[in-house]
Amino acid sequence: MTDGYLWFEGLPFPSIDYSYEGLKEACTKFVIKDEDTVMVSYPKSGTHWLIEILCLIHSKGDTTWIRSVSIWDRAPWLEIDTGYELLKEREGPRFLTSHLPFHLFPKSFFTSKAKVIYIMRNPKDVLVSGYYYWTTTKFSKKPESLDQYFQWFLQGYGICGDWKNHLTMAQAEAFDKLYQEKMAGFPKELFPWE
Repeated sequence: MTDGYLWFEGLPFPSIDYSYEGLKEACTKFVIKDEDTVMVSYPKSGTHWLIEILCLIHSKGDTTWIRSVSIWDRAPWLEIDTGYELLKEREGPRFLTSHLPFHLFPKSFFTSKAKVIYIMRNPKDVLVSGYYYWTTTKFSKKPESLDQYFQWFLQGYGICGDWKNHLTMAQAEAFDKLYQEKMAGFPKELFPWE
């Protein structure tokens, strides 16, 4: 599994569109601004759907912007070289997208007031979607079978790291605590999982 990838901080990334220098700069020097909206997910979790929905909300349902500007330009990926360059030059409120795990996120994120949307998907669906996606692309080594991909997935060799550790237990607990504090005044019946 180790060949054909760009390894950064112990995690495999595709060798196309990524560079060690670009990842390092994005993780250590990029400045996330208070007015930014950051969409974070593990690959194959519904990121493109989320981008399209947020762009429609931003444009108040007008599809002109969405039809005329590519998804890569509306919400560039922070860790991809071309996306990073676009984001560095962009002014005003920005949409950013990332598959970076929490521990690699730019340090400026933790002191900003940026809005963050983290999307999660059932790991069984991520696994199947990832398998079919990676067997048709040239971004990385192709798995020989679903069983092989499943083993890679269980070992944490997914692109951009391990699904189960993309958001650590401590981070999930901190998120739950913050969420409960922010939603304290709302009726409990709004949240069927309570």
